Amino acid sequence: MGLLSVKDLDIQKGDRVFIRCDFNVPIDEDGVITDDRRIRAALASIRYCLGKNAKVILASHFERPTAGEFDEKYSLKVIINRLSGLLKKEVVMPKNFLLDDEAIELSKNLEYDQVMLLENLRFNEGETKNGLEFAKKLSELAEFYINDAFGASHRKHASIHAMTTFFDNEHKAAGFLLKKEVTFFDKMVKTPTRPFVAIIGGSKVSGKLEAMLNLIDKVDKIIIGGGMAFTFLKALGYEIGNSLVEDDLLEDAKVIMEKAKTRGVKFYLPVDVVVADKFAENAVSKYLPIQEIPENWMGLDVGPATNRLFREAINDAQTILWNGPMGVYEMDKFSKGSFMMSHYVADSHATTIIGGGDTGDVVSRAGDIEEMTFISTGGGASLELLEGKTLPGVEAVSASFDGRLS
Repeated sequence: MGLLSVKDLDIQKGDRVFIRCDFNVPIDEDGVITDDRRIRAALASIRYCLGKNAKVILASHFERPTAGEFDEKYSLKVIINRLSGLLKKEVVMPKNFLLDDEAIELSKNLEYDQVMLLENLRFNEGETKNGLEFAKKLSELAEFYINDAFGASHRKHASIHAMTTFFDNEHKAAGFLLKKEVTFFDKMVKTPTRPFVAIIGGSKVSGKLEAMLNLIDKVDKIIIGGGMAFTFLKALGYEIGNSLVEDDLLEDAKVIMEKAKTRGVKFYLPVDVVVADKFAENAVSKYLPIQEIPENWMGLDVGPATNRLFREAINDAQTILWNGPMGVYEMDKFSKGSFMMSHYVADSHATTIIGGGDTGDVVSRAGDIEEMTFISTGGGASLELLEGKTLPGVEAVSASFDGRLS
């Protein structure tokens, strides 16, 4: 698939350029941004267009508000100060979250020391429905369209998909971030330096089933941690107490393990866990082998023996892909397995790819960001690429896209 490039667009002074970004950043209870990596990741495309003396209109979603309603809790106003500081330009926003004449006039009258940021796109019902009418309103804001929102490109939403049908191939393109992400994952999966180790964690097998099946054909080792490990352990006959399990996927777990065995892929599961009497920070907890999980107790992190096993498994790795934490890292008591894995991956001599989302948060909290080769801005999007899927947002800015909305 040939991605259209922002560098090939004939952007002239005064042209309006719409850039779909992913500013869905984490904020704390006081409304303070705790991780601005997604904002910083969009700067290259924004600055490139500003360097062409274009008028830049930025758009993003933020969390999951009720469509059709304004909610201050989900307003992108929280982004303005940080974005303005990074760009060293004034960031202006239309007063109405609905796309009315005011927004269009504001886009036309932007000064060159200003950037326009639309309010949360998901306040509009047409966004998540891939609505053509809403997409047309968005298209009236600019002469050029750029998608740089990798983290949202697995969604067939109006600003990602339908909007592109109003621009021909000379007026739409992938931004620098989107192209970098897609190119990196494509190269990494197709031509990895071996041994290639995949570390898969998180809470559920269901969200990563297809990715694991696809990865088995490509990797040399798979390490499984997090809540999803208990589905595999139960499929092997272990008693797992009240640990998280997807009983309807026990057979799928067996299929994955059998496929790994047939392909000669080494498959690693926890050998001990941190168990607790309840899901809470103040729970009573202890380390136990997986054979000894008590009834009514639950596993919330991998144990020290598992940490050592997993460290040995990645010692000879030349490429490491990590997607999903090893436990409930948000609680200090159950974060050690995830943080230890972060340190092990950071200390390796491998090319290290971190699959965004919670994994990126773990690496950030562990202080290992600078040691990683590549940290994706999109957890869900990166998983779908690993599944071998074509992302709607990527397809829409490819030269071969036929413009169909189905």
